[in-house]
Amino acid sequence: MHSHRHDDIPQTLVGISFPDVFRAQEFLSASTRLATLGSLKVADAVILLKDADGNTSVRETIDPQPAQSAISGALWSGLLGLILAGPIGLLAGGALGAGTGAVAAKVIDLGIPDEWVDWFKQAVAPGTATVALLVTNLDEGALVREVTRFTGQLVYANLSEDTQRQLRAALGDVTPVVDPPVDADAVEPPEGSNTLTP
Repeated sequence: MHSHRHDDIPQTLVGISFPDVFRAQEFLSASTRLATLGSLKVADAVILLKDADGNTSVRETIDPQPAQSAISGALWSGLLGLILAGPIGLLAGGALGAGTGAVAAKVIDLGIPDEWVDWFKQAVAPGTATVALLVTNLDEGALVREVTRFTGQLVYANLSEDTQRQLRAALGDVTPVVDPPVDADAVEPPEGSNTLTP
């Protein structure tokens, strides 16, 4: 299994579900803006799209830092394809974006651990678009302030209970908390910690 810390810098995993892909895309853009302002550094960003029948598509961006590639061209092309043609368009659009020389987007396995992606696939509700962010150097207050512009559900965050309550309140989230992975091979959240363990 990969180590999910670089130079012992604590990483924070946050997953938020939105009612549609447009809001998910907007939140991803907002996260990039926070990175530009120095309020966080994005190590990985995954979008999970679950349709009304429970079918899930996953796209992972590679190094979505503003100084690098902002958000992968393959992801944006994939989102455009999804908007125009549904889940099949997501795959076709993503392939087109990668083929044009953009930073390649690859499903799973390069930042957010596979077990967590699988867990999110099960945990998110049908008919939602979920953004899972793996970040470092997080200004928790800045994130809470940013999410007040959105309505959604906090699916998971390895942050303090107080910060989680603030995020849920900012999102207008009244849904019950979902338990994270408990598999021994999964990345389990340390209690009261903001780090991911390998």
